[in-house]
Amino acid sequence: MNILLWHVHGSWTTAFVQGPHTYLVPVTPDRGPDGLGRARTFSWPASVREVPPEDLREAPVDLVVLQRPHELALAERWLGGRRPGRDVPAVYLEHNAPDGDVPGTRHPCADRDDLTLVHVTHFNRLFWDCGATPTEVIEHGIVDPGHQYTGRLPRAAVVVNEPVRRGRYTGTDLLPALAEAAPLDVFGMGTEGLAAHLDLPEDRCRSADLPQNHLHPAMAQRRLYLHPVRWTSLGLSLLEAMHLGMPVVALATTEAVEAVPAGAGTLSTRPEVLARAVRHYLEDPSAAAEDGARARQAALQRYGLKRFLDDWERVMTEARS
Repeated sequence: MNILLWHVHGSWTTAFVQGPHTYLVPVTPDRGPDGLGRARTFSWPASVREVPPEDLREAPVDLVVLQRPHELALAERWLGGRRPGRDVPAVYLEHNAPDGDVPGTRHPCADRDDLTLVHVTHFNRLFWDCGATPTEVIEHGIVDPGHQYTGRLPRAAVVVNEPVRRGRYTGTDLLPALAEAAPLDVFGMGTEGLAAHLDLPEDRCRSADLPQNHLHPAMAQRRLYLHPVRWTSLGLSLLEAMHLGMPVVALATTEAVEAVPAGAGTLSTRPEVLARAVRHYLEDPSAAAEDGARARQAALQRYGLKRFLDDWERVMTEARS
C-alpha cells in the first residue's frame, strides 16, 4: 500500500514504518508542523518517501492515517478533493488521553461511519467519548534497542518534553521531593533551565536533549527510570526504558498500571512510596538489575514490534475492504 501520514510523533512513526508498505510523508519548504518530512534523529527505512503537497494531488494513495483533527480538511485539499474515509480509506490514530471535560470529553471524530478510530491504549479508549465511531486499540510497538542496562550511575533517568510548560501534567512539581531521594537526569525537549525553575542545585537535576541513538545508552547507564507523569497517554520512553532493562518507578496513573507488571518496578499514587523505591534501587544495584530484567521481558511480550505491525496490518486491511 501507499500510506499517507504526517510526521507527528517520531517515536511512534519509527515503529509504524517498519512495515512492508510505502509511506508518503508530506514535506514543506519550512518543514513546519504539517510538513516535517523524514525524521532527522530517528532511523527510518527508504520506504518512507518525502512528498511535497503539490505532488499529492495525483499521487496513488491507498490509505490515509490521520492523527490531528485538522488533517481531515488538509488531506482533502492536498489530495485534490479526495475525502479521507469517503474517497480514500482512512483511519484516525489518537495518540493522546483526552484533555478538558474528563470523563465527558467528546472526540473530534465521534459518530463517524467513514473511518476507524484507533487508540494507542485501552485507557484512552475508556476515557474518550467516541460515540458510534468504530474503535480499535493497537498498543504500542517498540523497535527493540536491546538489553543495554548497566545502571552504573546512581541516578534516576526521567524522559519528558517541555516539563516547565506542562507542569502538573508531567509531574514536574513532584521532582524536587524525588530529587531528594536520587539525583535526576531529565532528558527531553525544552528541559533547559529546569533545575533553576525548580530551585534545585544543578547536580540534583541535570537536563539534556539527546537524539534517540544517544538517549538510549545514556538512559541505560542510570540506575532506574522514573516516570512521575500524572496525565498523559502511555509514554513511549517508559516502554523503551523497560526494553533497555531498566527498573521502573512510576505514578500509578493512566495506562502505566497495565504496562508495568509486578516485579518490574514500583507503581503508586503516593510520591513518598516512589521516593522509597528510588532509594531502594540506589542502595541495591542487584535488585535494580533483577527488576529491570523482568521489565524487559514484560515489554518484549506485550509491546513487541511484530505484534504491533500485525495489528496494524489487520486494521488497515479492514479499512480498505
